[in-house]
Amino acid sequence: MTTTDKTSSPRLSTRDPQPSTATVFLVDDDASVRKALTRLIRSAGFGIEAFASAPEFLTRWSSHDGTPACLVLDVRMPGLTGLDLQQALLASHTILPIIFITGHGDIPMGVKAMKDGAVDFLPKPVKDSVLVEAIERGLARAEREFNLHQELESIQRRLATLTPREREVMGLMVQGLLNKQIAFKLGTVEKTVKVHRARVIEKMEVNSLAALVRIAERAGIGKALE
Repeated sequence: MTTTDKTSSPRLSTRDPQPSTATVFLVDDDASVRKALTRLIRSAGFGIEAFASAPEFLTRWSSHDGTPACLVLDVRMPGLTGLDLQQALLASHTILPIIFITGHGDIPMGVKAMKDGAVDFLPKPVKDSVLVEAIERGLARAEREFNLHQELESIQRRLATLTPREREVMGLMVQGLLNKQIAFKLGTVEKTVKVHRARVIEKMEVNSLAALVRIAERAGIGKALE
């Protein structure tokens, strides 16, 4: 059974509210646990969607719009376990912060889950404030990843507007070459380089060389443009 609720109510935390688009996904085969945690997560002000099994969650996840989310996940479930689901998400290069909850965990299991990127590995019954704090960390991580992805997509869109020569000029600009050095390297004149340079600045939507260098470093594109 799936429970979906994005209503807001007073938070259990004093931290800044999470973005309204953020969602907490909950997967636990125990109906009573799903009910209790859904109530807790909703009361903390988060959007919540609850699922009884990993396959049920994966069906829903396949249509997710990419907005920030985290997953509260039971470890031991019939069929596809929580750890199996974590590995499936990793194999598909899915970035989804996971908070594991379990009544039957052990240290090696917890260590492996954390090494594979879990936000936390919590024993049941989990204290309300501890789970809420872990969810906040998970959504904060998801928000950072989402913003980075959006930024990189924006940079790639702007790069796509550059001509091959403008890309060459940009690569030399971010290496710190002067106009006359760029002109010599490309076998052209300094006046032409100035025109290309201005177009690069305009198309990349920056107002300085320093800003252009930061974009190149952020996207890891400096070497690709050389």
